[in-house]
Amino acid sequence: MDNLQSMLQEFNQEAATTKRVLDRVPADRLAWQPHSRSMTLGQLALHVATVPAGIVRITNTDTFDASTTDFTPPSPKSCEEIHDALEQSMRTVESRLAECSTDTALADWHLVAGDKELMTVPRIAVWRSLMLNHWYHHRGQLSVYLRLLDIPVPSIYGPSADENPFS
Repeated sequence: MDNLQSMLQEFNQEAATTKRVLDRVPADRLAWQPHSRSMTLGQLALHVATVPAGIVRITNTDTFDASTTDFTPPSPKSCEEIHDALEQSMRTVESRLAECSTDTALADWHLVAGDKELMTVPRIAVWRSLMLNHWYHHRGQLSVYLRLLDIPVPSIYGPSADENPFS
C-alpha cells in the first residue's frame, strides 16, 4: 500500500468518526459559544466538515496565496448544511487522493502571503498536517463543546465517558 492509499484509508476511517461527532451537534445550539473569542458551535462544526476539502482545494495548484482569502468561519443555517458539507468534503478528498500521482503528492507546494513565502513543503505533508492533523484537532475541540453542553460524546479512539462500543 502506498502513501496515498494509506492516507485515503485513514481519511475514510476518520470521516466516519467525524460524522458520529457531527451527528451529536444540536440544531438549536448552533449559535452557542463557550467564550467570546471562540467560534460558535455551528461555525466549528461547519469548519470540521469542510477542512479536508478546503485543504485539498488550496493544494490543487503549486502555490496558494493566503492573503487572497477571508478565513472568517461562516455560520451554518442548519445541521443539514453541516452534514451536506461533510459529504461533499469526503467526495472531494476521495476523488483527489484516488486520482493523484505519487509525483504530484511529493512535489513542493508553496504557501505565500503576497510576495512573502511562508513555507514550502511536499503537498503530501500539507495533507498530513493541515488536512488530517488540523481536522483532528478541531474535531477534538468540537467534542469539548459537546461536553460543555452536556451532550453525550461519541466514541472517537475508544470508549468515551458516555459511550462504550465494546460493551
